Amino acid sequence: MNPAAPAIELREVSKHYAGSPPVIALDRVSVQIGHGEMVAVVGQSGSGKSTMLHVMGTLDQPTSGSVLIEGIDTSALPDDRLAAIRGRRVGFVFQRFFLLAGIPIIDNVANGLLYTGASRPERRTAAQAVLERVGLGERMWHRPNELSGGETQRVAISRALVHEPAFVLADEPTGNLDSASSASIMDLFHSLHAEGRTIVIVTHNEAIAAALPRQLQILDGRLERDIRIDASR
Repeated sequence: MNPAAPAIELREVSKHYAGSPPVIALDRVSVQIGHGEMVAVVGQSGSGKSTMLHVMGTLDQPTSGSVLIEGIDTSALPDDRLAAIRGRRVGFVFQRFFLLAGIPIIDNVANGLLYTGASRPERRTAAQAVLERVGLGERMWHRPNELSGGETQRVAISRALVHEPAFVLADEPTGNLDSASSASIMDLFHSLHAEGRTIVIVTHNEAIAAALPRQLQILDGRLERDIRIDASR
């Protein structure tokens, strides 16, 4: 990894899906996101926001163009190297929580460390620490169906954080939450940003986007505007 390079860079990235006609989800998008930035990706439903996030995190490969993570061109990497980058550098948070209903939340979070080869006690110790950090230490033996929506999203965020990623990519993380829970989740993201993590959040919520230092506005798969807020004002 090259610490002098942008955290994430897209170079002329396009993503097409087969169809008649083909669906152009991303259309020659170029953007750099620096280390420690906090960025909102905004746009109408179907504009390409989620596709852009998935491509940034190497969950999906572009049809053309390049995706660089800390200066490394991921298009040249085999699948095992891509998985290693995702497993060590990137934490994903989704609108759907993707938790396993039948196991306690401590093990849902600990599962985020399965790839590391850590023992079960080691994974649980790390999971307990991150759950305590997000205010769920007393709930760690509960199962997902015993939690509120906001608590469940905190579990999903904890799972994304348990391996101490440099980048957190969140796709509509407040989309299914009430206003109070949404505010609590955003407070958590702001605290992660204050620690120096790079945060990219896809959101349709204008108030959430307006409170972030930078907005990438997507329209029909194209980057229409890149807005930076002057924090000194």
